[in-house]
Amino acid sequence: MNSSVTNQATSSTLHRLPKLTDRAMGIRGEGALATLTRALALEAQGMEVVHLEIGQPDLPTPEHIVEAAIDSLRAGRTGYGPPAGLPALRQHICEHLCASQAICIEPDRVVITAGAKAAIFLTILAIVEDGDEVILPDPGFPTYAETTRFAGGVPVSLPLRIERGFRIDLDELREKISDRTKLIIINSPGNPAGNVLDVAELEGIAEMAQVHDLWVLADDCYSALYYDPERPISVAALPGMLDRTVFVDSMSKTYSMTGWRLGFGVFPESIASVIRNMIVHNYTCVPSFVQDAAVAALLGPQDFVAAMRDEYRGRRDMVVEELNAIDGVRCQAPEGAFYAFPQVSRDLAATAREFTDRLLENGVAVLPGTDFGALGESHFRLSFAASRERLAKGLSKIAAVASSLR
Repeated sequence: MNSSVTNQATSSTLHRLPKLTDRAMGIRGEGALATLTRALALEAQGMEVVHLEIGQPDLPTPEHIVEAAIDSLRAGRTGYGPPAGLPALRQHICEHLCASQAICIEPDRVVITAGAKAAIFLTILAIVEDGDEVILPDPGFPTYAETTRFAGGVPVSLPLRIERGFRIDLDELREKISDRTKLIIINSPGNPAGNVLDVAELEGIAEMAQVHDLWVLADDCYSALYYDPERPISVAALPGMLDRTVFVDSMSKTYSMTGWRLGFGVFPESIASVIRNMIVHNYTCVPSFVQDAAVAALLGPQDFVAAMRDEYRGRRDMVVEELNAIDGVRCQAPEGAFYAFPQVSRDLAATAREFTDRLLENGVAVLPGTDFGALGESHFRLSFAASRERLAKGLSKIAAVASSLR
């Protein structure tokens, strides 16, 4: 065989690479990061963009938390730690949850994870098998549906509608439960709508979970960011729910520690050991110096959290008032988290993405509601975890674009 034929055969063989799995090829990214990438590209071309797309506190991590991490590094705490997390941190999380949310558990139930997303991802992989149905909020955090599909499960949409104040219709939830239902996912305060589940909703969910023998995953990552006088309760605190609920929280939003990647789950005993083993074969452990910083966050002064919540409340009021003043836009005041989820009339745009694309072309980055599910159509999400100056500039741009479209 001559060399040209050999080279062609070798080249052809090199281009026939093994195929990736359908599950891996099917998983999609997150809309917030895709919009951020587009916004940064426009900035690189010289456009000024007001960033209201990312759910990240603009306030810095409190200094005493940063110093605790530095002290830990200087003390040489840079080696492996227990896969479930440092015993001291797990103990302090137990004390914190018992005092703040009446979730009183032993440290063996607590597993420290690389952000709340890891706790959610691992939980769904541990619970969901091929064909299992997972009931999840729509609109809701996109990781729920993507991870469910990745695990071979079937996402089942539970509608949250502005007409109902983004509250759960318990009769509708009951109708969604089938013989294939394995898990119900709830998020309170919610992303993207800022809804807080009330006691009646939580009790209804708890009753259905127990009657139908279902797991519940409670994403409570925004539990410290609420605007009514009383802190919301978690379904995990209701009678009979601790042994069938995975409670997920993180330091990201409460202590402005998004990049530290420190989350945790409170698991039923039957799941906790499985999650620990999954971590062993994934990322081994969360860095010890990050966990030492989390201890400092829990034991240190909590006035930062209250001050941050008050600041967000003021920004929320400003954003809701300005959005509702725009003809063709209506916005319900969120009860928690730091997102507004306004609805846009058909007079302004045929689709949510058409409207947010026009906004981005005019220098303000927000997310189309469809990034959070089909029922997000006609909505967009705006993060008010941004300075009042930046919010004022972004709202002015939104009003100008809406006026031009009318």
